[in-house]
Amino acid sequence: MSGTPTNRTNISLPPEVAAEILAKTQEASAVMSLARQIALPGRGVSIPVITADPEAAWVGETEAKAVANPSLSTKVMEPYKLAVIVPFSNEFARDAAALYDELVRRLPLALAQKFDATVIGAVQAPGNNFDTFAAATAQNITAPNTYSSLVAADTDIATHSGIMNGIALSPQGKGVLLGAVDDNKRPLFINNVSEGAVPMVLGAKTVLSKGVYDGTNNVVGIAGDWTQAMYGTVEGVKIDYSSDATLDIGSGNVINLFQQNMFAVRAEIEIGFRADVNCFNRLTVTP
Repeated sequence: MSGTPTNRTNISLPPEVAAEILAKTQEASAVMSLARQIALPGRGVSIPVITADPEAAWVGETEAKAVANPSLSTKVMEPYKLAVIVPFSNEFARDAAALYDELVRRLPLALAQKFDATVIGAVQAPGNNFDTFAAATAQNITAPNTYSSLVAADTDIATHSGIMNGIALSPQGKGVLLGAVDDNKRPLFINNVSEGAVPMVLGAKTVLSKGVYDGTNNVVGIAGDWTQAMYGTVEGVKIDYSSDATLDIGSGNVINLFQQNMFAVRAEIEIGFRADVNCFNRLTVTP
């Protein structure tokens, strides 16, 4: 490949690659799998939030009907940019199919894990208009209190007018649930050992993601009412590449793409997240 600035002639990335990367990102993200998706314009959007539900009342024949007056407020969902750069050897450029497969394999997971980690509070939020669960009520699910703590999470969410309908679970959290047994040493959350999965917990769907783990605060999952959480993206995933950039890979190490016969692909997405944090609980473990 030549060393002309931002060489864009030797590799043609079809639009469907970007679309597939977005789809795979949504699949790899537990938060995106559970939360509602909305359209997000580049300038952001105001989201109406009902802070008190309307209440019906019994009335007699010809009597005046009660008029509900629910409390409303708004939140602003603002898009923030999330990006990743992945370097490749020039050999990938000779095989377009291999390149596309590698892009679809690497990029969605990187974007999804960082997004999930930010939402659970393991990574600092990119701005004030991005909600996280860093301050959500914590329930310690370490054995032998796994079941009772999950019930406590369900109850707390219900107390805040929510219904626990989904759990974003890390592999570490899955291990805790697989180890939960009753007094007769029978597993509580799996049908049989051959399945090795935890598809439902107390009637709530579970979605597995490596990003839903915060080792610093011992968080292994997030349970909540996911109808009260939403995310939005602007224009999906944008793909760009360069064959002559110098990349800083940390610790004072740099890669000169032209000098080392490499090129790099950058994927970025503008995304926002908002939620009623009171309708969620963090699932933690004792270190």
